[in-house]
Amino acid sequence: MGSAQATTRGFGTTAVHAGERPPHPDFVPTTTPLYLSSSFSYDDASTSDAVFANERAGYVYTRYGNPTTRALETAIAALEGTEDAIAFSSGMAAIHNAILNEVKAGSRIVAARELYGASTAVLVNLFASLDVETTFVDVFDLDAVAAVVEEIRPRVLYFETISNPLVRVADVAALAEIARRVRATAIVDNTFASPLLVNPVRHGAHVVVHSTTKYLGGHGDVTGGAVATDADRALELRELAKLTGGIAGPFDAWLTLRGIKTLPLRVKKQSENAVAVARWLAAHPKIGRVHYPGLASSGPADRQFNSDLRGGMLSFEIVGAGSAEAHRFLEALRLCVPATTLGDVYTLVLYPPMSSHRGMEPEERAAIGIGEGLLRLSVGIEDVEDIIADLNQALDAIC
Repeated sequence: MGSAQATTRGFGTTAVHAGERPPHPDFVPTTTPLYLSSSFSYDDASTSDAVFANERAGYVYTRYGNPTTRALETAIAALEGTEDAIAFSSGMAAIHNAILNEVKAGSRIVAARELYGASTAVLVNLFASLDVETTFVDVFDLDAVAAVVEEIRPRVLYFETISNPLVRVADVAALAEIARRVRATAIVDNTFASPLLVNPVRHGAHVVVHSTTKYLGGHGDVTGGAVATDADRALELRELAKLTGGIAGPFDAWLTLRGIKTLPLRVKKQSENAVAVARWLAAHPKIGRVHYPGLASSGPADRQFNSDLRGGMLSFEIVGAGSAEAHRFLEALRLCVPATTLGDVYTLVLYPPMSSHRGMEPEERAAIGIGEGLLRLSVGIEDVEDIIADLNQALDAIC
């Protein structure tokens, strides 16, 4: 705004416009800027028209795309080894859109019986209401999966790389091949593993979903999701996201991108701590069973994981415990945090019957191995001796 022009405008107008839309800089920031703008303008209308028509790269409205959000999407695609990625406002928004993009009324889905509770709910409730039926199978029984897929011929085969909450490792390559036989889309939730441990597309998966709230963000201060896939699907998903509207905001994208920078450091430490905690729990007389892929050799993990790290997630069963004992255990914790999330720098403890799998009947939970004494542990980056000491005193407190 020139000084002569400025003097001809009122104070109110100057307050609104002064300092906005400066000349394009000739420098490049060393870190991604935060573009907190809902819309973008161009010097001429024809350029805006070309961007709206997808004939030219650019930004016009943040629901359609934002430079900060795009930086996050580029990073996630690079980490997962996919052609593109789309960021969403939550993990559930990512899951919803990834599946919605593949199905229509009358389609069938085959999904893992052992899933995050909200994933099961969106299949049973939302997609069922759209005349999309889901059949749940034990994805660790490959013969059973193959038989069901061949019979149903679904549009989608949906499962988790590492299951929630029993931390079992799926054979991504085998399941993706079963899906390909009937031209189904293999959609894999890679949240528990993170792209540091596993890249499902390298083993044949078509679509990878994340709750970026967890390991990618990593600090418990942001909610988000992402879908990583090929360029054609990404284009379809981007158009779908414009309509469903569950896009990631630029500030959330910026926080997630910042978190990603320490992902290798965090997950390495979390994995090292988790092995030590799992071994300690396995030797404790009050613990009946520990679920962790690093305690014994796992064929799928050995073939698919990018290193010998096995992640920071584990679950364990307290002998003879019910909900009352589980609640006392949570209340006795002094360092570990009872919280309904995972992947933070803190060690977090969750009771599945109370939170993540609350919507299931006890009989349904028991059928897939979630007993009343099962607790899930997301191991943090604290000194492992302190984590173990806190777990030990909490176990002493319940009996």
